[in-house]
Amino acid sequence: MATTDLLVDLQDDLVSDDTSKALGQLKLSPLDEKTWPTECDGELQSVSEQSSARKGGKEGELPYSADNDTLPEVVETPPDLKWDDPYYDIARRQIVEVAGDDNFGRKVIVVSACRMPPSHQLDHTQLLKYLKHTLDKYVESDYSVVYFHYGLNSQNKPSFAWLLEAYKEFDRKYKKNIKALYIVHPTRFIKALLVVFKPIISMKFGRKILYVNHLGELEQYLKCERMVIPQCVKRFDERIQATQRLKPQEPKKQLPHQQFGIPLQELREKDPEHKAIPLVMEQTSTYIRKHGVVVDFETYNDVHLAAVMLKTFLRELPEPLLTYNLYNKVVSLGKVPQNKQIEAIVEMIQFLPEDNYTVLHYLVEFLGEIADNSDLNKMTASNLALVFGPALLWAKDAAISLNAINPINNFTQLLFENYIEIFPAK
Repeated sequence: MATTDLLVDLQDDLVSDDTSKALGQLKLSPLDEKTWPTECDGELQSVSEQSSARKGGKEGELPYSADNDTLPEVVETPPDLKWDDPYYDIARRQIVEVAGDDNFGRKVIVVSACRMPPSHQLDHTQLLKYLKHTLDKYVESDYSVVYFHYGLNSQNKPSFAWLLEAYKEFDRKYKKNIKALYIVHPTRFIKALLVVFKPIISMKFGRKILYVNHLGELEQYLKCERMVIPQCVKRFDERIQATQRLKPQEPKKQLPHQQFGIPLQELREKDPEHKAIPLVMEQTSTYIRKHGVVVDFETYNDVHLAAVMLKTFLRELPEPLLTYNLYNKVVSLGKVPQNKQIEAIVEMIQFLPEDNYTVLHYLVEFLGEIADNSDLNKMTASNLALVFGPALLWAKDAAISLNAINPINNFTQLLFENYIEIFPAK
């Protein structure tokens, strides 16, 4: 999988248009004809040798489970994924997931090598289509990719022919807006592979590749607790940190006037006037009302910066504004008859804590007004929902399932379109 992502930014101006010929000059042998180097990094090889020997496996080679002490991880099939969906077999394995935004407000696509089954059990053509299907939803805006390399082995590596096909399929459309590729737990093998492909990978894309040796480093760029990190990857990371005797990161100290990452109730208690609406929301919404005409919530300048601050404030809350308790109800709203959905939403939000309800009312009314003037500011309720849906709700112990994104956005759109009915004036 890693090699697939690494091919998305191959030079546009290759001297030869013959892909096979260009890659052939690198003197690589097809995977099916040659045994790849071991995936076990030399510095950590001793960590897995003992348990590998107990399993009767070859020294230094990971079994399919990607965890020498356990059976392959069982992942839960998304409840709303239908068996006749063309991507059912791929999606249910959760090899590819969406994990909300990183610390820069960019959508994060997560790829887990350990969830790839042996090659004979996976339709790689469908996998490639599913990758494109996933990325197509996000490539028009900036996005990042997190690749968990642990678990890629001789049994589940994609074939050389598949890499060639991926090279042809992932064109400039996909590589233009990818801002970072985080390779977590890189081995010497993956680093060597990058060196081999260096002649045909642009310098621009090369600067986007970041090696992340352990999950503590990844925390600098995004919130790991909002991603579904496979258990075997977590255990492997613990062994790495124990081997390298890494000190656990100290919790960040709260600043006296800190606004981001603080619970709503605590913000109200800290406010001298005990206002229910956080200062950040009040100031950004006031500024946007005063200066905003055409508002692009994905652009970082002027009035747009205020909009991004508002979105970031919501994403930084310790618990989503709609709370974890409402997650399943929101995702299942589509099962409610359309003529009953507004009534269901009104009933749902009545269970919110008082602070959450007050802030949600303020936010929805503000964004609903923006949507009412979409002929001037170009921000329809649908556009606003795409931006703010993932900032209002996410699962507690999971990344946002691809199948949960649309229900969350639809719920958010209904809030913006029907805010007067949902929050009637008292």
